[in-house]
This record gives sequence, structure tokens and C-alpha cells, in this order.
Amino acid sequence: MKLSISLLAAIGVSLAPMFLSACGDSGNPPEVRNTAYGVVQGKDETSTSGTYSWKGIPFAKAPVGTLRWKAPVAPDAWTGTLVTQTFGNACMQNGRIYGPGANNTYDSTIGTTLNTPVGSEDCLTLNIWRPATGDARLPVLFFIYGGSDISGYTADPVYNGANLAKTANAVVVTANYRVGVLGFLNLPQLKTGGTANDASGNFAILDNIQALKFIQGNIANFGGDAGNVTVMGQSAGAINTWALLTSPLTVGLFQKAIPLSGGISLASDLPAGTIPTLNSTAAYLGQGNALLVDLLIADGTAADAATALTYIATQTDAQIAAYMRGKDAGTILTTVLSNGLTGSGPIPEGTVVATDPIASITAGNYLKLPLLVGNTANEGKLFAPYLVLLGGPPGMIVTDATRFTMMENYNPDAPSLTDADILNPAYLPVTTPGTGYNAMTDLLASVFTTASRVNVLTAVKSQQSNVWFYQFNWANEPVPWNDVYGAAHAFDLPFIFGNFGPSLFSNAVNSTANEPGRQALSAAMMSTISAFIRNGDPNNGALGVTWPVWPSTLIFNATLTQAQISVQ
Repeated sequence: MKLSISLLAAIGVSLAPMFLSACGDSGNPPEVRNTAYGVVQGKDETSTSGTYSWKGIPFAKAPVGTLRWKAPVAPDAWTGTLVTQTFGNACMQNGRIYGPGANNTYDSTIGTTLNTPVGSEDCLTLNIWRPATGDARLPVLFFIYGGSDISGYTADPVYNGANLAKTANAVVVTANYRVGVLGFLNLPQLKTGGTANDASGNFAILDNIQALKFIQGNIANFGGDAGNVTVMGQSAGAINTWALLTSPLTVGLFQKAIPLSGGISLASDLPAGTIPTLNSTAAYLGQGNALLVDLLIADGTAADAATALTYIATQTDAQIAAYMRGKDAGTILTTVLSNGLTGSGPIPEGTVVATDPIASITAGNYLKLPLLVGNTANEGKLFAPYLVLLGGPPGMIVTDATRFTMMENYNPDAPSLTDADILNPAYLPVTTPGTGYNAMTDLLASVFTTASRVNVLTAVKSQQSNVWFYQFNWANEPVPWNDVYGAAHAFDLPFIFGNFGPSLFSNAVNSTANEPGRQALSAAMMSTISAFIRNGDPNNGALGVTWPVWPSTLIFNATLTQAQISVQ
């Protein structure tokens, strides 16, 4: 198809009728489009957001039964018109404060579903937003959500792509992918009788790749340019984006990348005392073996670890695989949580994910694409409970359930809490040099996010110059949240998507007083995303400054009333 289009253009044949037809002007309303699997009917949201949207489009079969812990398989074709107006199920996960709750969205049930299984294994769907125009060949932005690779869902209101699609004049795509041990599992008995991709254990990364393949094969029918696709991921989504950049399987699937607040460094790539963003294959093998043992003990097949191992030795790989695929997904996740096996992420096994992505980058064995990389100034504040890793008490004295309720019910225009209501007294006042909350969360960030960021940027810079880096500094929140969070990990996302609520942090962050500056900064950040996905360079007039390549840093900030953007 690409060759025929190029040939027609070369001989001067007008492409307008073809693209207008793809944009819904062929007798169907604009929210009805074709895919390779059948017709989909989305929503005409011209009057509300100025976009057309399609939600819950299947891009793979449900990974259940014999397809659990297998590479994704293309969906079956459907007959008639598939109504795609609501988000698909969140993938199965243990409930977290960042998760979907019982109703697949942000609502009060999040506070009651913490640490319990939510979502469904039938979850491999994607969502598309585009401006309500007839424009074709629009740049495409594919976003990969974060959540430590153990949680996350596209129905999070922050990830709604309408505002960004309209403002950036682009097609925005989000896709659910498997998380936790259902998305990443290294268990030898699951590796027989399948493909090399099946054996990789990197099912979540393969889900991302399958979504990109759907984009390549179908996005033109939604007005997108399959030859101009940018992958953007935040946190775990950024780790997965780096994995895609270094995967042998992604050549030609995308042309630019925006990894935000995530790296992909093994412990061997980093200085001593820092925390890697990529665990070893051996670590995930230990997790997989432990999960099998714990499941056998939990269901009474074995009395203890020793008898479980004896039992495993009597079973064939096929028998163990059938046992694992026959277990209830909720039981698996409950066992994971109760036995502390929750770590998750790309497995560097060499087929889907490079064995050492940093070494691959340094050797030039990766996709050398324009890169826009970002971090926030106070990354560590979102991870305050993990100050225990530095030898101190947790940063907060409230549970996640209590914190959720505090934020859900907060009136940002009438502050009613103090730092002492949330933060551990050991870290107060927050400005105490060395031992205060600000200093300790900065230290946490330096050994976690900063180390990996510098490591991967240094590796990339050795191979290419078209790399831009920003730091998000905005911290004009109502008290006490400005101290608790400030410019915390993930707090740049509402500005990028132009979505300020309702959502998990909206009541804690968004006041009437800070709205003018907040909206101005958001507009500049969306213009920056638009410029980058369109041209491969984030410079644009909304910045008011020239943004040099890394190691220069663009600072995104704002006063209460206006954007404040500078270069360091």
C-alpha cells in the first residue's frame, strides 16, 4: 500500500479522494471506520471535545486459557459493525491507588479495592482519538501507561487523548497491555511447545508491539500517517519504550520516541548503591519458580517448599504449564501479593528485549530515532513510602486508602490539612538540611531515577545528537500537597494531555489560584509534543526560547498566572 501511494504521488495523481474516503466521507458518518478485522463505530464528539473517538477496539485475542502467557494473537474478524464507544477492560492487576478500582475508571471504589484483584484478562483493546476534521496523514502518538509494570489502564482520565489530539492536530492512541506476572513471567515449564516470542516471557512488550502493528495496518483509515508514529511512555511505560527502542522486533514500527521518567539500566550498568530500572533474567527466574511453589502450597498440593519441589520434579513441562494456565487469575495475583513477588518489568532475554539494552545502545544496536526525554524535579516524592530503602521510616504516616480519601475529598481552594497530617515526623520540617523530607526524597530520586536517566542518556548521546531533555518543575499546589508532592513523578502528564480532572491527584493539585499558569504551561507542553511528533524537533514558538539538544535542559515551570520556561 505504501509503495502504491508513493507511486501515485510521484506521477501527480491526487490522493485527496483516497484520504477523504479514509476519513469517513464515503457515505458513512465520520465515526464509522474500517479496520482489517471489521467495521468500528466510535463517537462523534465534535460538540464537546472537537474530536472523533473509538474506544475498546480489539487488537489481539483475549490472552486466556491456552493463550495465557503466550505472545498476543491477532483478533478474529467480526461481522457487522462493532460499537467502540467505551473503554475496554483494564488488564488483571492487584488494586493500587493508581489503579482502576471496580469500575474501570477513577472513582471512589479505588479506595476499597486496594490490594485485591481488579480488571480482566480479556483486556487487549486500544483507543483512538483524532480531530473532528477531514485531515489525513496526521502524525500518530502511541502512549504506553505507567504503573511499575504491575498496574495501569487506559481508562485513567489523565490519559484521555481528546484534548491532545485536538490541540496537537494528531491521532492519539492508547492501548491496554498485560501487567504483573501475567505480563512478564520467566518460568521454564511455559517455554516448551511455543515460539521464541512465547518463551521470552515478555508478553507485555509483545502486547505493545502488537498494538504498534495494528497502528501500521489500520491507522490510515483513521487519518493517521503510519510512517510518522511516535511512542511515548511514562514511568514503566518509559522503561517499556526504551525496551522497544532496543528490541530486534520493532524496526519500522515507529519513527520517534518520548520516554518520560524511566530508564532501562541493569545493576551492572550503574554505580554501586543505586537502584536499577531493569532486573536480571535470573531475578525473574527466581520469581517464576517461587510463584509456582507458592501456588502449589496455597492450593494444598504441597505442604511446604520442599515437597512442592519434589512434586514439580514428577511433572512434565506440559503438565505444569496446564496447571498454571488453569489457575484462576485472581488466585495467582493474590498469591503474588501475599508472598512479596510483585516486582515486574521487561525480562532481558535477548529475543524480545535486549540482554543489556545499555550495551546495545552503546554499540549502536538500537533504533536511532529522535528522542524527547523528560523527568520531573521531585521524582522521589511519589515514592515516599520507599524511603525505607534508605534506612529510614516510610515517608508517610497514612495508608494508601486514607491518602486516597484525603485527596478525593479535598477542597484545593480551602486547604484543611498540614504536612504533619501526612508526612512522617522524622522528616519534618520538610526543609531540614540532610534529613528533611525534601532532602531524603531527593536522595531517593538520585539513586533511582537520576542514575538510570543519566546512564541511558549518556549511552544514546554517544550515538546520536537529536536528543532533547526537559525537567518539569511546576510546584504551585495548595498546601500541604505542594510539600507532599511538588513536581513529583508523573505530575507532568496532566499538562501533556491537557487533563486536569477529575483524577487521582486533581483535588490535591489544581486550585483556582494556579489555574491560569497551569493552563498556560499545559498549552506550551502540548505545543511541544505537537512539534516533536510532527517534525522530530520539539522547538516551537510557544516556548519563547531556543531549546538546544541534551545535555542542555529545558525547564517547564509556571507562576500562578503564566508559563515560565527557560533553558539550563
